[in-house]
Amino acid sequence: MEETIFVCEDSIEGILTGVYEAYALRKPHETIRLQTGAVQNYRLFAIYQQVEPDRQKSEKVIRTLYSRFGEAVCTQLEQAMVSYDDGKADAVYHTIVTGLSGRYQGCLMDHLSNRYVHKVFELSRNTGIEMHHLYGFLRFQELENGVLLAKYAPKNDITALLAPHFADRFPGEDFAIYDEKRQYYALHPKNRQWYLVRGSLPFADGQEEFTREEAEYQMLYRHFCHTITVAERKNTKLQRNMLPLRFRRHMVEFL
Repeated sequence: MEETIFVCEDSIEGILTGVYEAYALRKPHETIRLQTGAVQNYRLFAIYQQVEPDRQKSEKVIRTLYSRFGEAVCTQLEQAMVSYDDGKADAVYHTIVTGLSGRYQGCLMDHLSNRYVHKVFELSRNTGIEMHHLYGFLRFQELENGVLLAKYAPKNDITALLAPHFADRFPGEDFAIYDEKRQYYALHPKNRQWYLVRGSLPFADGQEEFTREEAEYQMLYRHFCHTITVAERKNTKLQRNMLPLRFRRHMVEFL
């Protein structure tokens, strides 16, 4: 039987729309694959179908997943869907198929002998670790207009998952979390709901105007970090394990 490959937008909404369309096709699931982004290498004897993201369809899938699997499993699926891994869409789709088939009892993500479940588990864990790091490593800087700006370049597309955490921590602040790699940001007006904005920031990169207090505290913090350093106890390998180099170019104390 010929294979059908759904090409989805690289987003949670795009992948879930692909899942909806795959079920609507009513073909054996083993003959269906999902992938994100542009097609690089076409497979012989396969039919490719482009899937446009549809909010209503993705919300229907989300409601089904929450009712069947619960919040914890859905969180893991969401974290897998924002991974940088090219195989995430197909792994998520076949994990959902596995769960809805009724062949497994208990928590779906406990069945790691299934290669798709194992893949989703690994992707979710990788994303979760990066999020956990950034809860502590993300640095906000106060601009002249009063907005707190944090810039970063994560491996995984996690801005939409980070924003609720910081909205809960800083409900009375205007802040933005800007993903330099993907060029979009989460914007949170104080005491209101945050939302995503596509495109670069409304000023040239590196041309941010900080408040006087912000500039002074940045200088003091860098001086503090250098002052407490004990040269004789320097352990570069341990430091890199605890604070990977890729986070440092956006951290005040390393600028």
